[in-house]
Amino acid sequence: MRAVIQRTKMPAEVKVEGRVIGNISKGLIVYIGFEDDDNNDDITWLSNKIVNLRIFNDELGKMNLSVKDIEGEILLISQFTLFASTKKGNRPSFLRSAKPDYANKIYETFTEQIRSTHDIKVSCGIFGADMKVSYINDGPVTIIVDTKNKE
Repeated sequence: MRAVIQRTKMPAEVKVEGRVIGNISKGLIVYIGFEDDDNNDDITWLSNKIVNLRIFNDELGKMNLSVKDIEGEILLISQFTLFASTKKGNRPSFLRSAKPDYANKIYETFTEQIRSTHDIKVSCGIFGADMKVSYINDGPVTIIVDTKNKE
């Protein structure tokens, strides 16, 4: 499981076919991709990491606050391209990405884990849809987290 996490202090939204289907006022934009061997341990570890990641500034300007601390929200977008391989040629291969049925199940479980365990508002895109995501990356701050490489 891999996540690209960005912070925003401004409203953010995701649209499908021109219609807003998810939005937040401030918080984290999280792009998340899955592999076939991702499991409940990965879900628990990554959801805890995301909601507790201290990447928002405190009153001294230090990154010391989490999305929970700022009473923020999460815009969670499934993105199979996070496991693209560009090793051969110029066309990416997505063989490492989980099969759609399994990835959708994990995505739904992951979303529910954050909502129920951490009591954070989570807005989502539509799994597998062509989505347009609009926001301002504050900082900019971008963090990449992978459950198979817990750095």
